Amino acid sequence: MNCLLDTCAFLWLALEPKRISPRAVRAINAAPRRFISFATVWEITLKHSAGKLPLPESPRDWIPSRLDFFQITILSLESEVLFLSGELPQLHRDPFDRLIAAEGIYRRLPIVTADTPFANLGAQCIW
Repeated sequence: MNCLLDTCAFLWLALEPKRISPRAVRAINAAPRRFISFATVWEITLKHSAGKLPLPESPRDWIPSRLDFFQITILSLESEVLFLSGELPQLHRDPFDRLIAAEGIYRRLPIVTADTPFANLGAQCIW
């Protein structure tokens, strides 16, 4: 089964793999295809530029290198995902999480995440 990594799962995979649960590691390793959302790229870039997320190099260089290394594809952001993110229950207001949840729901991809708000929004989660 393919999977979608949320921002934390992607960062932990690349920087702190011991933080990922054994079940999530198995799912990532078994997935024929692994994805992240454009929302993850945007979130990492904004947090890095605000000084809240140190990285070994700029996001422009670091993200593509990690995507290539872990064989992860960025999903194109479709307007349907944007619409769906606004239609999800107002249980969680983080726009990045809402976009990633909508992406998982729209594409029928389980999301590798330790964050419970994704499930509250209706996404299938693996952790």
